Amino acid sequence: MSVLTRDEAQTRAQLLDVHRYSIELDLTTGDETFDSRTVIRFTTRADADTFIEIRPAELRSVTLDGHPLDPGILADDRLPLKDLTAGEHELRVDAAMRYSRTGEGMHRFTDPTDGETYVYTQLALDDCKLVFPAFDQPDLKAVFELSVTAPEGWTVLANGITEHLGDGRWQAAPTPLISTYLVAVAAGPWHSVRTEHRGLPFGVHCRRSLAPYLDADTEELFEVTRQCFDRFHEKFDEPYPFDSYDQAFVPEFNAGAMENPGLVTFRDEFVYRSAVTKTERQTRAMVIAHEMAHMWFGDLVTLRWWDDIWLNESFAEYMGYQTCAEATRFSDTWTDFGIVRKAWGYDADQRPSTHPVAPEAVDDTASAMLNFDGISYAKGASALRQLVTWLGEKDFLAGINTHFARHRFGNATLADFIDSLATATERDVHAWADAWLRTTGVDTLTPTVTRGDNGTYTLTVDHAGSRTHRVSVGLYDQDLGDDDGHLTLRERLDLDIPQTAPQPIGKRPALLLLNDGDLTYAKVRFDAESFETVRTSLAGLPDPLTRAVVWNALRDAVRDGELPATAYLEAARAHLPRETDLAVVQGVLAFAGAQVADRYLAPEQRPAALATLSSLCRDLIRRTEDGDNPGLRLIAVRHFIDVAAHPDTIAAWLADGTVPGGPELDPDLRWRLLARLAVLGAVDEPAIAAELERDPSATGQEGAARCRAALPDEEAKARAWDAMFGGDGSADLSNYLFIATAHGFWQPEQADLLRQYVPRFYKDAVALGARRGPAMADAAGRHAFPVHAVDADALELGEGCLRDGDPVPALRRRLADQLDDLARALRVREG
Repeated sequence: MSVLTRDEAQTRAQLLDVHRYSIELDLTTGDETFDSRTVIRFTTRADADTFIEIRPAELRSVTLDGHPLDPGILADDRLPLKDLTAGEHELRVDAAMRYSRTGEGMHRFTDPTDGETYVYTQLALDDCKLVFPAFDQPDLKAVFELSVTAPEGWTVLANGITEHLGDGRWQAAPTPLISTYLVAVAAGPWHSVRTEHRGLPFGVHCRRSLAPYLDADTEELFEVTRQCFDRFHEKFDEPYPFDSYDQAFVPEFNAGAMENPGLVTFRDEFVYRSAVTKTERQTRAMVIAHEMAHMWFGDLVTLRWWDDIWLNESFAEYMGYQTCAEATRFSDTWTDFGIVRKAWGYDADQRPSTHPVAPEAVDDTASAMLNFDGISYAKGASALRQLVTWLGEKDFLAGINTHFARHRFGNATLADFIDSLATATERDVHAWADAWLRTTGVDTLTPTVTRGDNGTYTLTVDHAGSRTHRVSVGLYDQDLGDDDGHLTLRERLDLDIPQTAPQPIGKRPALLLLNDGDLTYAKVRFDAESFETVRTSLAGLPDPLTRAVVWNALRDAVRDGELPATAYLEAARAHLPRETDLAVVQGVLAFAGAQVADRYLAPEQRPAALATLSSLCRDLIRRTEDGDNPGLRLIAVRHFIDVAAHPDTIAAWLADGTVPGGPELDPDLRWRLLARLAVLGAVDEPAIAAELERDPSATGQEGAARCRAALPDEEAKARAWDAMFGGDGSADLSNYLFIATAHGFWQPEQADLLRQYVPRFYKDAVALGARRGPAMADAAGRHAFPVHAVDADALELGEGCLRDGDPVPALRRRLADQLDDLARALRVREG
């Protein structure tokens, strides 16, 4: 199928003004397709030919200015519109469209708990064509008028307030000017809770089977929503630009959330069926703030073309974390950003697929989709945080408000944004943009501490990279009589890098930490004496964000082959038992397990690593026996399950229905236990079936698929592989069941059993991507890749696939990243 190129979009934008889409959807026509009837009113500025995008199951009729067109002219998702004369035109299209099981277009889901069906749209980046015909590019904004016929008992949600007209017919209020990819519909027998804030209707919605769990959290969800809404109105001169604010938690959603104006859609894992930590609730709050920020960054002012994705995502990411920290009870969001999201950005920026935050040119929509990554989100947000540090928040917000005023309900580019910033400051923001947004890679900062003749010390920072940085340098002293290793902050120095002269620091600190406070985007290293302090006293640092910076530095050193992977495990074993921040504990355990134990250490070293992590988790479980820190206990229990090398203890937990001293086993923990027992060969198919009967929900179906794929049995592996890759289209797994099966399939404990599937993966993944499209291609490359096959043969197979296998762009990008990570793991193993 064809993709839209930047040149085609520019040509079409010069030709067309699109005024209004009137769209009628009929969701009562069966389980496979729905009807879509669309009237598009547009103007051409000159006599010309153009085209519109649509991918129907059946194209029934097309009429242009009252004259019928032959539906047979449709080719490669494009309907040619020829011999247009300058002036106004009306296009009418009547089509049957397919429902999706991949999270693209109009996704259809039937809840196994109660048999109820739900549908919702996901149209970003260029999937309008799966629901209605469109001039599908972000700079051809229009008014959208939507009506929907739905089964009786359903509620229809859309970008604007919807009205039930009777007989299953719903009408949505016309939108302001918005881009095609932001149109949204969600229909089904939703459980809805509604309120009002500042004169606007607010609502939260979920599947009926999740109603008790949504009700339990409604107060928190509305509180966070109101707090962020009010904070954005303090920051921005432009008021919220739409007529309502609905948040729908929808099933089998590919992303975390989507910023459709007036109807934000979230993956419904954010409606918690099981116990979660405060950090997980904080993440949900941040996503709420992130998507609300998009109402201004992305929806009110929209990128002109996809090379400026960062104008959407980097800003929403920065504003999400900052606003959540300022306005909600979740005040330490930047620690979570530092330990989780920033690592995502650093990793992406060191792969061959790296790109600038604001690339010079994105040639087509397929290329654009690949840039929704750790660079556009985490690195871009880090760059903005550094910009605010450099400019000051007052000037930064003044520039933003100028930007909104200049481009409201329109489109803008990087140049437009920088020009708006320049109105608020005398600093050279154009040079800043060139250095930070047009370059790739991660700078590295390394300190040298030098003793002077008078017994005082100076700091010189070696700067490997090209960007300027404003950083804080933390100077920490240690009480020699303190056996617990507490460190005291003596001073934080502000330092501009590159330096103009050595920085005096007075007496020698026990620890000198560059980028204390995590205000820039750079890898940092330690001088020898500071590293020794880190080794012995990391847990004694007083601030969790400071500890996150240190843990990231250790992580980077392992990945760069400068610190043995075993040293990271030793640091975790020594310091996590005293850690108080849940995000830090979670981030360190995740890296120690999934990367250090599973990939960076040779197979013969893995049992010792798992034993170390098990011992660490036991310490955390013992530390939380008094019930004072249930979040930390939950993290420790989860990770103890994940690294269990023997089934006895966790099998006893499952049999008893509780961990001694708590917690009792909720559905998440029961499926987690069963999955690990499946890997260890300690459960069988009847046990999985019994658990599924106990929990027949969608999450239970995914848990059962994961467990069945994890069984160390040739027949179980063959069935799982066929379910993922062998379908003929009639029995294809949904996106979530595919991912669950993939997560169960590859296990380091089963390397011999799985060896035959490593070469099969590449051929079968390429075929799947070609057959099922970009979302499933990405899922195959991300979740079904044999990550635990860390050897030269696996690397050679993958490189051959990239060279000769012709994977679709989404799979090619994912494989390139996976293979680079594999090559890095090999280098780390080789020392």
